[in-house]
Amino acid sequence: TQFCSCDANRETAEQTSHSVLLVFAKEDSQNNGFCWACEKANFRCNVARTPEAALECFKEKHHDLVIIDHRHSRYFDAESLCREVLLIYFYLNGFVDLFGVCCCRPDREEASVMPLIKSGFNRRYVENANMMACYNELLQLERGEVLAQFKLRACNAIFTALEQSQEAIEITNEDQVIQYVNPAYESIMGYQQGELIGKEITEVPKSEKNKPDLLETINSCIRKGKEWQGIYYAKKKNGDSVQQNVKITPVIGQGGKHKDRRKGSLDVRSTTSRGSDGSSQRRHSSMARIHSMTIEAPITKVINIINAAQESSPMPVAEALDRVLEILRTTELYSPQLGTKEEDPHTNDLVGGLMTDGLRRLSGNEYIFAAKQPHLPSHLAMPLSLNDIPPHVAQTMENEDSWDFDIFNLETACLKRPLTYLGLKIFSRFGVCEFLSCPEATLRSWLQGIEANYHSTNSYHNSSHAADVLHATAYFLCKERVKQSLEQIDEVAALIAATVHDVDHPGRTNSFLCNAGSELAILYNDTAVLESHHAALAFQITTRDDKCNIFRNMERNEYRTLRQAIIDMVLATEMTKHFEHVNKFVNSINKPLAALEENGSVKGILTSPDNRILVKRMLIKCADISNPCRPLELCIEWAGRISEEYFAQTDEEKRQSLPVVMPVFDRNTCSIPKSQISFIDYFITDMFDAWDAFADLPNLMQHLDNNFKYWKGLDERKLHSLRPPPE
Repeated sequence: TQFCSCDANRETAEQTSHSVLLVFAKEDSQNNGFCWACEKANFRCNVARTPEAALECFKEKHHDLVIIDHRHSRYFDAESLCREVLLIYFYLNGFVDLFGVCCCRPDREEASVMPLIKSGFNRRYVENANMMACYNELLQLERGEVLAQFKLRACNAIFTALEQSQEAIEITNEDQVIQYVNPAYESIMGYQQGELIGKEITEVPKSEKNKPDLLETINSCIRKGKEWQGIYYAKKKNGDSVQQNVKITPVIGQGGKHKDRRKGSLDVRSTTSRGSDGSSQRRHSSMARIHSMTIEAPITKVINIINAAQESSPMPVAEALDRVLEILRTTELYSPQLGTKEEDPHTNDLVGGLMTDGLRRLSGNEYIFAAKQPHLPSHLAMPLSLNDIPPHVAQTMENEDSWDFDIFNLETACLKRPLTYLGLKIFSRFGVCEFLSCPEATLRSWLQGIEANYHSTNSYHNSSHAADVLHATAYFLCKERVKQSLEQIDEVAALIAATVHDVDHPGRTNSFLCNAGSELAILYNDTAVLESHHAALAFQITTRDDKCNIFRNMERNEYRTLRQAIIDMVLATEMTKHFEHVNKFVNSINKPLAALEENGSVKGILTSPDNRILVKRMLIKCADISNPCRPLELCIEWAGRISEEYFAQTDEEKRQSLPVVMPVFDRNTCSIPKSQISFIDYFITDMFDAWDAFADLPNLMQHLDNNFKYWKGLDERKLHSLRPPPE
């Protein structure tokens, strides 16, 4: 077996040149002619003398062009070799447009080429050892078949990219007849390819939100060969309108025509389908409508507008805009930046503890806080029906629809298990069992199962807190503006989310769990650790046993919608996204409502799917941290309980040599009034101002004002306790 390279003396040849494999049984003038031609054309060339050597070389080099000698059948079977090379090529590339060239004697020129075509050859070269003849043949192959092959490979890659793209893509011809839509388009818009291909765009329903002359503007732009980009409202198959940032690009051939190299300037399709006189030729073009379904974030639009404004701005303005862009490009746009710790250590520690995921320690000595299996209460007494609640417990719930309802009286009456009793009454009032097609016995078992997984040993995050948040949620759901915004499925989701939002809370913050290297923190990648755990565990408890599966009789799609709403609301209670949720609520709902209230046309704002999500998030966030808006005695009790839980965490951090997340919560030095003032100033005031503007809650705002003055009064007296000393 011999190999020779015509490039041996040109090691520095271009790496991008084409590669040729010559398969010749012996070295002769024809072999040398192609070697010289390859050198002149600057092609990389390998020569193989046997089929085995040819296949081995082809596997290694993946040549663009293969030339097989067909003159001497006694040495090897050229047709069989061509088929074997094709198999290798198909294995490597997935398609079989291999370029094989057959060399034949002049006296066999009249022989049929059909056997050669069947074997896989696509060109026959009549024996001619002249170097220029070989050179011209190589050039024709390179400009024709090889270049076409490269384009085919590129097209295959492009269509693979289109199929895998997450953006919706639609391609039409110049007559606006749809020729292609990708899977992302099908998924997002709800159509199948078969429903769209062959139809004109005008046959697909359009959203009424577009301006009447928008389509004409787009078509005018495309006819001029210009790209159009802007906002377009598309209508899904289910009738919903969706706003899209659309780019439409006209794609035409050179000179407006698709040229065929062998037929002059005639359009191949015109020749084959309309006759060859050329009288009915027309320019064929395609239009690619690329819908950017991942809508551009408003902050990105703002940055682009500022960048454009900078180009024509005076230097002082451009420099100021540079500083603006530095701020806008940060990832914490919604998190106010605090001053130094010396200015307000209470606020810094409180915010740092609630809004970060912990300070990772470099030592390997980690405290393991394990995720436990849910506790199913087999030992509990037979669930009570709503009518069988003990009188002394029922009496404490008589005013449960009032904001001033005292959850601690209920806690005492039912031995620290208020969630089941209050849940039965509130869920009954909102018709939850009827909505879920769920027997009351199943609901009772579910409430008991959820409550059993709250830790009664926690001073704050126990089932009394869950019952309190459920009560606040029910209260907010009865406000007129909230009722206008939400549907019954939203109400049911809110009540369930409030019930489960802190289930199995360990009495420690996310920062503590991350610093301690707990199994939960590892499971959820230090991100929304507790909130993710609460949501996941709630569904584990619910679906593990049919006796407490309140979702068992729901239709699948409705269950998926309800489940997603519950998860979204539970995750919204995580404090790291606090300012983002509040700002989105204000900018997407409160400000547009204020602008439209004079005309009374607010329904669209209240009922849009996106805004319903924002309302639900805001509702559960306000319910979750509404303690400062409760009557004073309830506010004081909750403040004492959360402080004790933070004290216990600080004690444990010191015992375990973990980073102390909130140093001010040292039970020996902490000022509870200062911590409450900081919490109200930083988290509560703006949020409840926004919620009050939406839901109209004057009684809550009055409590908030009274409570703030109470804590301020204690702080001014330099007191650190919950209450002033007795007279």
